[in-house]
Amino acid sequence: MADQLANLRVLVTRPAHQAAALLQQLQALGASPVPCPLLEICPVSEADPDYHPLKQQIMDLDLYQHVIFISPNAARIGCDWIDQYWPQLPVGIQWLAIGRQSAEQLLNYGIAAYHSPLGYDSEALLASPALQQVAGERILIMRGQGGREKLASTLRARGAEVSYAELYRRQCPDYSAAELKQCLFSQPLDVILISSGEGLSNLLRITATTPELSRDSLFNCHLVVPSERVQQDAKEAGFKRVTTASGPDDASMISALMP
Repeated sequence: MADQLANLRVLVTRPAHQAAALLQQLQALGASPVPCPLLEICPVSEADPDYHPLKQQIMDLDLYQHVIFISPNAARIGCDWIDQYWPQLPVGIQWLAIGRQSAEQLLNYGIAAYHSPLGYDSEALLASPALQQVAGERILIMRGQGGREKLASTLRARGAEVSYAELYRRQCPDYSAAELKQCLFSQPLDVILISSGEGLSNLLRITATTPELSRDSLFNCHLVVPSERVQQDAKEAGFKRVTTASGPDDASMISALMP
């Protein structure tokens, strides 16, 4: 087991606070992981103009019939908010999560949330029985600022009243040309692990704005992505070898690397 990925140089692009376990597992399998976060997660703070409206949404949590957490970050940050204002969880809410990782994060806070066994995206949750009959019901989506509208638009089409609690913003780390050269080009990479479409977009953006670094080696590298949607984006961008993992979690990403 310890040498299944021997000498494989793997770029790990998860946000820094989410990467430790994946880095350790890759090392244990003999790989040489290279951390290069492509997303930073910045929670809403008291200095942000959205702070007080968000606080009011959390205090009004018992007005909603369904609360959906769209990611492990939304689960972690959302539960920190809920802990502040709800010593006991409000009753009568159906808690839902997109993906097993988000549901596991919620369970750490004592929230048993439904997640679809069919996948890790909005489409999978929308296909589940839990959200078919929602006409006239109020739904709160816990997420970061911006992002896809598929979940909310479909639920509204089904007759629900949908609101967003936007808990954090995602931003691309600010790397210098020297830092990018060290991470991406100093030694040949064998694999790049991408866990979201936004991570892929940031990789393309930061390398495009550093013209002294050629992207040809990246496009020839084995890219592992979490979904068919991100795979399509990667191929359109120019990546030649793309593997779709069964999900964005650590186990699925590692499984996609196994010989």
